[in-house]
Amino acid sequence: MKTYNSFEDIELDLKRLSLERQIGIEQMKAVKNEFAEDLKPLNWVSTAVKVAGKYGLFVLLKKMFK
Repeated sequence: MKTYNSFEDIELDLKRLSLERQIGIEQMKAVKNEFAEDLKPLNWVSTAVKVAGKYGLFVLLKKMFK
């Protein structure tokens, strides 16, 4: 347990903890927004198109070398 020598030390520590809490809240908001963006249908479509393109290229190469 930390021992304080003055009220200034206590206030400084409380301000630091408050700022750390605010930073944590903002980080959680950013993660929430990223997650919401990842769930949007447009992102799913672009991912599906990328996968289909890679699969199509694989099938094309496979048929070329048969």
